[in-house]
Amino acid sequence: MTLKKFLTEKGIEFEAIDVSENEAELQQMIDKSGQMGVPVVEIDGQIVVGFNKSKILELLNIKE
Repeated sequence: MTLKKFLTEKGIEFEAIDVSENEAELQQMIDKSGQMGVPVVEIDGQIVVGFNKSKILELLNIKE
């Protein structure tokens, strides 16, 4: 499952940014996460690198 599919299934609104097509957004992602790996998600100021389902559920306060 991809991060986009997961968030969509949970009914969570998000903004997808393709950093391969936007150099400014790529730099912002690197500045925030310290990495070039994707996906990167920011939830209430917390950065999660990769599809870390348990961390995302925790930050969104969702029980499964």
